[in-house]
Amino acid sequence: MKVAVIMGSTSDLPKVEPAVQILKDYGVDVQVRCLSAHRAHQGLSAFMKEVNENGTEVVITAAGMAAALPGVVASQTVLPVIGVPLSGATLDGMDALLSIVQMPSGIPVATVAINGSKNAAYLALQIMAIKHDEIKEQLQKERQNMEEQALKANQEVIEKFQ
Repeated sequence: MKVAVIMGSTSDLPKVEPAVQILKDYGVDVQVRCLSAHRAHQGLSAFMKEVNENGTEVVITAAGMAAALPGVVASQTVLPVIGVPLSGATLDGMDALLSIVQMPSGIPVATVAINGSKNAAYLALQIMAIKHDEIKEQLQKERQNMEEQALKANQEVIEKFQ
């Protein structure tokens, strides 16, 4: 079980680390790289060649501003690619969001919310759960725990206002 996580800049690391931790908590082997589509395109292409040959099942990409990284990665693989638009200084991530979701036909990138790396990890896990029962079971348990916590919170609200 292997996922590649690629960010465009080391400044993206704090926004990407939560996804890496979730994947590791599920026992997934995670390869993390910082490879800009604009500044390190040859290194990115070399890594994508490796990803296509080493058993990686899903690629998570995180980028801000022009956010070319997810699309460039998707153009080099038929593996599922998940794009995480990251907020920047000027347009607060809307530029990255629009760049990632507006991919041409035939080169899709699944896109999560701005700074939504946690959901990117969970989406990657759901994709892998199609063939890995242990991930599916862990996800189901986590969802059950979420529901129990939500119902407990609901009960506390009911008791407070009765």
